[in-house]
This record gives sequence, structure tokens and C-alpha cells, in this order.
Amino acid sequence: MSNAEATTSSDRTDAGRAEPAAVHNPEAERLRALLEPAVLAHRLYLEDVAINIAGSNRVVNVVVDLPQEETGGVSLDVIADISKELSDILDGDPSTDSRPYDLEVSSPGVGRPLSEPRHWHRARGRMVSVKVIQGENVTGRIQSVDESGVTIVPEIAVKKGMKPKQGDPVKLPFDKIRSGKVEIEFSHLDEAGLENEHNGPSEEA
Repeated sequence: MSNAEATTSSDRTDAGRAEPAAVHNPEAERLRALLEPAVLAHRLYLEDVAINIAGSNRVVNVVVDLPQEETGGVSLDVIADISKELSDILDGDPSTDSRPYDLEVSSPGVGRPLSEPRHWHRARGRMVSVKVIQGENVTGRIQSVDESGVTIVPEIAVKKGMKPKQGDPVKLPFDKIRSGKVEIEFSHLDEAGLENEHNGPSEEA
């Protein structure tokens, strides 16, 4: 038996609520292999499968994302559809744990660390902060991404109330990036020749 829950990226954690500790084990890998074909059939990417133990129950957390060539977020309707389909697959799993489970399906929030090349592709056009290995850290907007690294248009600090200025594009190889994260902003700028041909609904919406 399952209780399938579709969540948006902003619903994944609530302030003050204690989350069960995630258990990454062979069972999670088995479930990933079981669920991945259905996720791919919806033209989605299976970002993660994790099992949280909460007393006598299990919580199966599934994170799905759009393909790396697209920007924006996974819609609520798609999350709801894939949640029902994955729940049916788990209900029919002959090798499942006998304990009841809750299924939670969500998409990554904008606060996800940019730890893989596909994350940088998905963040095209967004403002990011990048910590650089043996170099000056950069804050700016992602202009483009290729197999070797990311090109960022730096944002130059100005006096309060003035329109931000942009510097010359900077190419950062992936092997020189220590860490990166998306900066939350209320609007998206469309300047400096930024790639936006695949823009979809914002994940903050």
C-alpha cells in the first residue's frame, strides 16, 4: 500500500520539520532501475531515488528533472501523472519490502548545488555564484554551457538603486570550479546574448 504525494521543489522541506534520515542502499538502487524506464517514457531524467525509514513505514523519495537541454521546471500536472504511474509500479513490485510506504515525487529546487555538468545546463540564463579553484570567485549569469565548462557574464557591483552592470563573459572549465549555486531572484534578465530558446515555467513559480 502506498500514499503517493506529488510535491513541487519548494515543498520538499518545511522549516522546523525534522526529516527522517535518508538511507542509500542497494534497495534504493534496485528501485531506481525499476522506476527509471517509466520516468524516461515521460521525457524526464531520474535525478535520485532515496529511501527514508520513519518508524514502521518507508518513505520513497523520487526526484525527477527535465532533460539538460531544457530550462524551467517540471509542471505540477506532470509530477502528478508520474506519481500515479510510479505508485502503480511499486504496488506491483514482487520484490518489495513488506512494510507500507509513502511515495513522494518532486523536482529539484533552485537551491540544488550545481555539482554536475547537466545541472549547469539546466541553470542556463540564471544568476549563479561560483567558487573557483585558485582564482577569483564569480557571480553572474550563465550564458552558455559546453562539454568543457561554463561561460558566465559577471555582474559588477554598483551603488544601491542603480542598474547592475555586466562585465565581459568569463569561461570557467569544470575542473576549475569548486562549487556553484543558483541565486534566487525575482526576475530574469534577458541581456548579453543569453541562451533562452528552451525557457519554460520557472521553478520558483
